[in-house]
Amino acid sequence: MTEVRVLSALDATRIQLYHFKAIIIAGMGLFTDAYDLFCIAPVLSMLSEIYYKTDSIGTPLLSTFYVIALLGAALGQLFVGYLGDRLGRRRVYGICLMIMVLSSFGCGFSVCTTRRS
Repeated sequence: MTEVRVLSALDATRIQLYHFKAIIIAGMGLFTDAYDLFCIAPVLSMLSEIYYKTDSIGTPLLSTFYVIALLGAALGQLFVGYLGDRLGRRRVYGICLMIMVLSSFGCGFSVCTTRRS
């Protein structure tokens, strides 16, 4: 019964700046998760060109990488959800955001030290 009251209260409220902030924050979280899962296939094809020039990387190895990525995403969601319940969702979301920003800068400033012909 309380669920019906909550939903009707949401339907009756005016749209405020908070609603747009919530939509943008949720959308960016969804975008980053989808982007990570989308990038795995092109990155693996690039790595196969670099390290497996003569041979194909093979379907079993590619499938293993894809399964590990999806399993990591599912376990990460469970773990971060648990931390969000324990420490607060805003704090955990901020920590995850900082980890992603620092990791992105680390990837951007990583330098290959080997010369390729």
